[in-house]
Amino acid sequence: MTEMSYLSVIERYHEFRTPIRELLKSIVTGIADIDLIHDQDGQRQTMVSICERYPFVKVLYMLNDQGMQISEFSTMKGGEVSSEHDVGLGRDRRHRPYFQQVHAHQGVIVTEPYLSSADSSLCLTTAMPIHCAEGVSCYLVLDASLEALVSFLMGDTQRRRFEPLFKGMYALLGLSLLGVVAVLMFNALSDLAQALIHPIETETDKLRPFSIIIVITLAMAIFDLAKTTLEEEVLMHKDVFRHSATRRTTTRFLASIIIAVSIEGLLLMFKSAMGAADHLYEASFVMFSAALLTIALGVYVYLGARAEANLVSARKITQAEKNHMEIER
Repeated sequence: MTEMSYLSVIERYHEFRTPIRELLKSIVTGIADIDLIHDQDGQRQTMVSICERYPFVKVLYMLNDQGMQISEFSTMKGGEVSSEHDVGLGRDRRHRPYFQQVHAHQGVIVTEPYLSSADSSLCLTTAMPIHCAEGVSCYLVLDASLEALVSFLMGDTQRRRFEPLFKGMYALLGLSLLGVVAVLMFNALSDLAQALIHPIETETDKLRPFSIIIVITLAMAIFDLAKTTLEEEVLMHKDVFRHSATRRTTTRFLASIIIAVSIEGLLLMFKSAMGAADHLYEASFVMFSAALLTIALGVYVYLGARAEANLVSARKITQAEKNHMEIER
């Protein structure tokens, strides 16, 4: 399954920064318990309960006041909480930014996105102090996958489960189109070989090169469609929540159609110029259709870009208002 690019994940983070941070803070606040410090089984049960509700949670562990890890990692592996023992115990984490922040702030903190050293994915760390003794604090730490968190907030979790099936179908369709291209090219090359071997003797022979060009042009249009399908739906991540992704696919598809139609119109005009006058009206209608398609595509791209720009501006204004309210608080 193609994952979201880092750029897309970061853009979504800044778009939903406030609800992301509020959700992580509420999760840590809800599970903070002094009994988790030494009860590893309880910590695992807590991890199971969290992951049933929040599948983006990756790691849960405890630190003491000096930044030393005093509990094992409770991690998700293959959809289940790891049963490994002594994982991470005694690690010195006092130099980690999240420990320095929570140690200085003595409140719930959420880091900015960073690359995880475990799997190189973007993640966030939430930490909260727990008073484990008189004047002594321990810290509950929770790591979350930013990509999975964004999908969770956008209600995209269920769709992503079926995404491999969708990509498999698109891959099959794209490869089938490439098979059609291979058949067309084989026929075109066969006709070309025949045209090179046999000299031009009749009027039909004079038009044979144009029929070869028509087949090759059709093969080019189908190949471009197959290439677009494989790139947009299989090889690249497609953000279904952004209008630009759909507009890009539609634009590339229509552009290939316009090119194919324009070439067919030119070929019909050449045929009419060589004596097949009955093709003149057909050529005119085909070229007129290509011109209308070009105008329609330009209007579609322009209006789509305007609409998305307005949506982005509205989101920025809303985010600025939220940030202003947070500052006032």
